Amino acid sequence: MQNTVVKRIKDRLSAAERSALMAKVKPRQNKSTEMRVAAVLIRAGVRGWKRHPKDITGRPDFYFPSKTLAIFVDGCFWHGCPRCRRNVPTNRREFWTDKIAANRRRDRAVNRALKQSGLRVLRIWEHSLNDRRWVDSLLRLLASDS
Repeated sequence: MQNTVVKRIKDRLSAAERSALMAKVKPRQNKSTEMRVAAVLIRAGVRGWKRHPKDITGRPDFYFPSKTLAIFVDGCFWHGCPRCRRNVPTNRREFWTDKIAANRRRDRAVNRALKQSGLRVLRIWEHSLNDRRWVDSLLRLLASDS
């Protein structure tokens, strides 16, 4: 096995300038997974949902006001899926493990806050989009009375 040498390029910006620049980058959401869920909802004839409502804690990916149901589509890497156990990047490993752990803590806090305010929460893992079971769970939740 060959040892490869990684050449580091010096950043022209200071740490504060780089941080300010990166803070301006707006997230584009997890569009591919969300679009897959939206397509399934539309094909199934499910109506009455909103996308990313600002007035709901955690800004769920999909929200059904009449059913008091919040749905989050969680990426396996970003939310630390216990099934997939995606590899943490070797560069800045501590940063990434801390970031994913913070995402998981935030997810739990959001779930608690929503449940305390009377909402039901469904979290769909990215890997489960290839399986029909999440659709069946969702349809059961929508058919039930809170």
